[in-house]
Amino acid sequence: MNPARIRAIYRRLQEANPEPKTELGYSTPFELLVAVMLSAHTTDKSVNTATRVLFPIANTAQKILALGEEGVKPYIKPVGMYNQKAKNLIELCRRIVDLHGGEVPNDREALESLPGVGRKTANVILNIVFGHTTIAVDTHIFRVSNRTGIAPGKDPLAVEQVLNKVTPEEFKLNAHHWLLLHGRYVCIARLPACPKCIIRDLCEYEPKTPDKDLAKSDAPVARNVVREAKDAAKAKTAGASGAKRGSKAAGKAARQSARAKSAKTAARKRAR
Repeated sequence: MNPARIRAIYRRLQEANPEPKTELGYSTPFELLVAVMLSAHTTDKSVNTATRVLFPIANTAQKILALGEEGVKPYIKPVGMYNQKAKNLIELCRRIVDLHGGEVPNDREALESLPGVGRKTANVILNIVFGHTTIAVDTHIFRVSNRTGIAPGKDPLAVEQVLNKVTPEEFKLNAHHWLLLHGRYVCIARLPACPKCIIRDLCEYEPKTPDKDLAKSDAPVARNVVREAKDAAKAKTAGASGAKRGSKAAGKAARQSARAKSAKTAARKRAR
Protein backbone atom coordinates (compact mmCIF):
# COMPACT_ATOMS: atom_id res chain seq x y z
CA MET A 1 0.00 0.00 0.00
CA ASN A 2 1.36 3.42 -0.91
CA PRO A 3 2.24 5.92 1.87
CA ALA A 4 -0.47 8.41 0.87
CA ARG A 5 -3.21 5.83 1.30
CA ILE A 6 -1.83 4.67 4.66
CA ARG A 7 -1.75 8.28 5.86
CA ALA A 8 -5.33 8.77 4.68
CA ILE A 9 -6.45 5.68 6.63
CA TYR A 10 -4.88 6.90 9.85
CA ARG A 11 -6.27 10.40 9.30
CA ARG A 12 -9.81 9.08 9.04
CA LEU A 13 -9.42 6.88 12.10
CA GLN A 14 -8.06 9.89 13.98
CA GLU A 15 -10.94 12.11 12.89
CA ALA A 16 -13.45 9.51 14.08
CA ASN A 17 -11.69 9.01 17.42
CA PRO A 18 -9.18 11.80 18.22
CA GLU A 19 -8.23 10.47 21.66
CA PRO A 20 -8.59 6.68 21.70
CA LYS A 21 -8.31 4.89 25.02
CA THR A 22 -7.93 1.31 26.15
CA GLU A 23 -11.18 -0.31 27.24
CA LEU A 24 -9.47 -2.01 30.16
CA GLY A 25 -10.31 -0.41 33.49
CA TYR A 26 -7.32 0.81 35.51
CA SER A 27 -6.11 3.75 37.58
CA THR A 28 -2.39 3.00 38.05
CA PRO A 29 0.40 1.56 35.87
CA PHE A 30 0.41 -1.60 37.98
CA GLU A 31 -3.33 -2.09 37.56
CA LEU A 32 -2.95 -1.76 33.79
CA LEU A 33 -0.11 -4.29 33.77
CA VAL A 34 -2.26 -6.78 35.66
CA ALA A 35 -5.26 -6.14 33.42
CA VAL A 36 -3.28 -6.59 30.20
CA MET A 37 -1.63 -9.74 31.53
CA LEU A 38 -5.03 -11.19 32.45
CA SER A 39 -6.49 -10.27 29.05
CA ALA A 40 -4.62 -13.04 27.22
CA HIS A 41 -7.13 -15.31 25.42
CA THR A 42 -10.15 -13.48 26.83
CA THR A 43 -12.13 -10.27 26.42
CA ASP A 44 -11.62 -6.87 28.02
CA LYS A 45 -15.15 -7.21 29.40
CA SER A 46 -14.21 -10.37 31.29
CA VAL A 47 -11.05 -8.75 32.63
CA ASN A 48 -12.96 -5.69 33.81
CA THR A 49 -15.48 -7.93 35.56
CA ALA A 50 -12.64 -9.53 37.49
CA THR A 51 -10.60 -6.40 38.26
CA ARG A 52 -13.63 -4.42 39.45
CA VAL A 53 -13.72 -6.88 42.35
CA LEU A 54 -9.98 -7.50 42.74
CA PHE A 55 -8.56 -3.97 42.66
CA PRO A 56 -10.61 -2.54 45.58
CA ILE A 57 -9.15 -5.36 47.68
CA ALA A 58 -5.63 -5.57 46.22
CA ASN A 59 -4.24 -3.18 43.62
CA THR A 60 -0.54 -3.23 44.41
CA ALA A 61 2.06 -5.95 44.02
CA GLN A 62 2.44 -6.17 47.79
CA LYS A 63 -1.30 -6.60 48.42
CA ILE A 64 -1.73 -9.25 45.76
CA LEU A 65 1.26 -11.12 47.16
CA ALA A 66 -0.45 -11.05 50.53
CA LEU A 67 -3.50 -12.74 48.99
CA GLY A 68 -1.37 -15.58 47.68
CA GLU A 69 -2.02 -17.80 44.69
CA GLU A 70 -5.08 -19.54 46.13
CA GLY A 71 -6.42 -16.27 47.52
CA VAL A 72 -6.32 -14.50 44.17
CA LYS A 73 -7.99 -17.28 42.15
CA PRO A 74 -11.60 -16.52 43.14
CA TYR A 75 -11.17 -12.93 41.93
CA ILE A 76 -9.86 -13.81 38.47
CA LYS A 77 -12.10 -16.75 37.61
CA PRO A 78 -14.03 -14.71 34.97
CA VAL A 79 -10.91 -14.40 32.78
CA GLY A 80 -10.45 -18.12 32.13
CA MET A 81 -7.23 -20.11 32.53
CA TYR A 82 -7.23 -18.60 36.01
CA ASN A 83 -5.05 -21.29 37.58
CA GLN A 84 -2.07 -20.50 35.35
CA LYS A 85 -2.79 -16.78 35.43
CA ALA A 86 -2.94 -16.79 39.23
CA LYS A 87 0.46 -18.49 39.33
CA ASN A 88 1.92 -15.97 36.86
CA LEU A 89 0.36 -13.02 38.68
CA ILE A 90 1.84 -13.96 42.04
CA GLU A 91 5.30 -14.51 40.55
CA LEU A 92 5.00 -11.27 38.58
CA CYS A 93 4.21 -9.39 41.79
CA ARG A 94 7.08 -11.07 43.60
CA ARG A 95 9.59 -9.97 40.96
CA ILE A 96 8.23 -6.43 40.79
CA VAL A 97 8.63 -6.11 44.56
CA ASP A 98 12.05 -7.78 44.71
CA LEU A 99 13.60 -6.29 41.55
CA HIS A 100 11.76 -3.02 40.95
CA GLY A 101 10.68 -1.75 44.34
CA GLY A 102 7.01 -2.44 43.62
CA GLU A 103 6.98 -0.20 40.53
CA VAL A 104 6.29 -1.10 36.90
CA PRO A 105 9.60 -0.88 35.00
CA ASN A 106 9.99 1.42 32.00
CA ASP A 107 12.09 -1.07 30.10
CA ARG A 108 11.17 -3.70 27.51
CA GLU A 109 13.65 -6.31 28.67
CA ALA A 110 12.57 -5.96 32.29
CA LEU A 111 8.88 -6.15 31.37
CA GLU A 112 9.29 -9.19 29.15
CA SER A 113 11.18 -11.00 31.90
CA LEU A 114 8.04 -10.94 34.08
CA PRO A 115 5.85 -14.08 34.13
CA GLY A 116 2.83 -13.78 31.84
CA VAL A 117 4.27 -10.72 30.06
CA GLY A 118 5.24 -11.08 26.42
CA ARG A 119 6.11 -8.61 23.71
CA LYS A 120 2.51 -7.52 23.15
CA THR A 121 1.89 -6.74 26.82
CA ALA A 122 5.23 -4.95 27.10
CA ASN A 123 4.35 -2.82 24.07
CA VAL A 124 0.99 -1.88 25.57
CA ILE A 125 2.58 -0.79 28.87
CA LEU A 126 5.41 1.11 27.18
CA ASN A 127 2.87 2.87 24.96
CA ILE A 128 0.07 3.74 27.39
CA VAL A 129 2.02 4.22 30.61
CA PHE A 130 5.31 5.64 29.39
CA GLY A 131 4.33 7.23 26.07
CA HIS A 132 6.57 5.18 23.80
CA THR A 133 5.49 4.93 20.16
CA THR A 134 5.30 1.15 20.32
CA ILE A 135 2.58 -0.72 18.44
CA ALA A 136 1.31 -3.84 20.16
CA VAL A 137 -0.08 -6.41 17.72
CA ASP A 138 -2.96 -8.53 18.96
CA THR A 139 -5.36 -10.68 16.92
CA HIS A 140 -7.47 -7.66 15.90
CA ILE A 141 -4.50 -5.62 14.72
CA PHE A 142 -2.95 -8.61 12.97
CA ARG A 143 -6.19 -9.14 11.05
CA VAL A 144 -6.77 -5.47 10.17
CA SER A 145 -3.16 -4.94 9.10
CA ASN A 146 -3.22 -7.93 6.74
CA ARG A 147 -6.77 -7.48 5.49
CA THR A 148 -6.53 -3.78 4.66
CA GLY A 149 -3.04 -4.11 3.21
CA ILE A 150 -1.51 -1.59 5.62
CA ALA A 151 1.05 -4.02 7.00
CA PRO A 152 0.96 -7.58 5.67
CA GLY A 153 2.88 -10.14 7.70
CA LYS A 154 2.86 -13.84 8.51
CA ASP A 155 3.07 -13.38 12.27
CA PRO A 156 2.55 -10.61 14.88
CA LEU A 157 6.23 -9.64 15.00
CA ALA A 158 6.41 -9.30 11.22
CA VAL A 159 3.27 -7.12 11.24
CA GLU A 160 4.65 -5.00 14.09
CA GLN A 161 7.88 -4.39 12.19
CA VAL A 162 6.00 -3.31 9.05
CA LEU A 163 3.66 -1.08 11.06
CA ASN A 164 6.62 0.64 12.68
CA LYS A 165 8.08 1.22 9.23
CA VAL A 166 4.98 2.46 7.37
CA THR A 167 3.04 4.31 10.10
CA PRO A 168 3.67 8.09 9.94
CA GLU A 169 5.35 9.34 13.10
CA GLU A 170 2.45 11.59 14.10
CA PHE A 171 0.09 8.59 14.23
CA LYS A 172 2.32 6.05 15.97
CA LEU A 173 1.35 6.87 19.55
CA ASN A 174 -2.32 5.98 18.97
CA ALA A 175 -1.98 3.53 16.05
CA HIS A 176 -2.42 0.53 18.36
CA HIS A 177 -5.75 1.81 19.68
CA TRP A 178 -7.17 2.84 16.31
CA LEU A 179 -6.38 -0.45 14.61
CA LEU A 180 -7.52 -2.55 17.58
CA LEU A 181 -10.85 -0.76 17.96
CA HIS A 182 -11.47 -0.90 14.23
CA GLY A 183 -10.91 -4.65 14.31
CA ARG A 184 -13.09 -5.11 17.38
CA TYR A 185 -16.10 -3.09 16.23
CA VAL A 186 -16.03 -3.04 12.42
CA CYS A 187 -13.46 -5.29 10.76
CA ILE A 188 -14.31 -8.49 12.63
CA ALA A 189 -12.99 -11.89 11.58
CA ARG A 190 -16.17 -13.23 9.99
CA LEU A 191 -18.22 -11.02 7.69
CA PRO A 192 -16.74 -7.58 8.47
CA ALA A 193 -19.11 -4.62 8.44
CA CYS A 194 -17.69 -3.13 5.22
CA PRO A 195 -20.81 -1.04 4.41
CA LYS A 196 -20.29 0.91 7.67
CA CYS A 197 -16.49 1.11 7.42
CA ILE A 198 -15.02 4.63 7.24
CA ILE A 199 -11.97 3.39 5.32
CA ARG A 200 -13.84 1.12 2.93
CA ASP A 201 -12.66 2.94 -0.20
CA LEU A 202 -9.03 2.83 0.97
CA CYS A 203 -8.98 -0.80 2.08
CA GLU A 204 -7.56 -3.47 -0.26
CA TYR A 205 -9.68 -6.31 1.13
CA GLU A 206 -11.79 -8.19 -1.41
CA PRO A 207 -14.49 -9.28 -1.65
CA LYS A 208 -16.01 -6.70 0.66
CA THR A 209 -19.24 -7.46 2.51
CA PRO A 210 -22.11 -6.13 0.37
CA ASP A 211 -24.76 -3.80 1.78
CA LYS A 212 -27.43 -6.50 1.59
CA ASP A 213 -25.43 -8.76 3.94
CA LEU A 214 -24.72 -6.15 6.63
CA ALA A 215 -27.52 -7.47 8.85
CA LYS A 216 -25.79 -10.89 8.90
CA SER A 217 -22.58 -9.45 10.37
CA ASP A 218 -21.83 -9.85 14.07
CA ALA A 219 -19.80 -6.64 14.10
CA PRO A 220 -21.06 -4.33 16.88
CA VAL A 221 -21.40 -1.45 14.42
CA ALA A 222 -23.60 -3.65 12.21
CA ARG A 223 -25.74 -4.76 15.16
CA ASN A 224 -26.27 -1.09 16.02
CA VAL A 225 -27.57 -0.44 12.51
CA VAL A 226 -29.96 -3.39 12.71
CA ARG A 227 -31.13 -2.31 16.17
CA GLU A 228 -31.75 1.25 14.99
CA ALA A 229 -33.73 -0.04 11.99
CA LYS A 230 -35.88 -2.23 14.25
CA ASP A 231 -36.46 0.66 16.66
CA ALA A 232 -37.47 2.92 13.77
CA ALA A 233 -39.86 0.26 12.47
CA LYS A 234 -41.39 -0.15 15.94
CA ALA A 235 -41.78 3.62 16.29
CA LYS A 236 -43.45 3.80 12.88
CA THR A 237 -45.82 0.95 13.78
CA ALA A 238 -46.59 2.55 17.14
CA GLY A 239 -47.24 5.87 15.43
CA ALA A 240 -49.58 4.26 12.91
CA SER A 241 -51.41 2.41 15.70
CA GLY A 242 -51.67 5.62 17.68
CA ALA A 243 -53.05 7.48 14.69
CA LYS A 244 -55.57 4.70 14.10
CA ARG A 245 -56.65 4.78 17.75
CA GLY A 246 -56.87 8.56 17.57
CA SER A 247 -59.02 8.34 14.45
CA LYS A 248 -61.34 5.85 16.14
CA ALA A 249 -61.58 8.06 19.23
CA ALA A 250 -62.33 11.11 17.11
CA GLY A 251 -65.03 9.20 15.22
CA LYS A 252 -66.61 8.02 18.47
CA ALA A 253 -66.58 11.55 19.89
CA ALA A 254 -68.20 12.88 16.70
CA ARG A 255 -70.95 10.27 16.90
CA GLN A 256 -71.58 11.05 20.54
CA SER A 257 -71.75 14.76 19.75
CA ALA A 258 -74.20 14.12 16.91
CA ARG A 259 -76.43 12.01 19.17
CA ALA A 260 -76.37 14.67 21.87
CA LYS A 261 -77.27 17.36 19.36
CA SER A 262 -80.14 15.21 18.01
CA ALA A 263 -81.44 14.62 21.54
CA LYS A 264 -81.42 18.36 22.28
CA THR A 265 -83.36 19.09 19.05
CA ALA A 266 -85.95 16.45 19.91
CA ALA A 267 -86.32 17.88 23.43
CA ARG A 268 -86.95 21.38 22.08
CA LYS A 269 -89.63 20.07 19.68
CA ARG A 270 -91.46 18.29 22.54
CA ALA A 271 -91.29 21.46 24.64
CA ARG A 272 -93.21 23.36 21.96
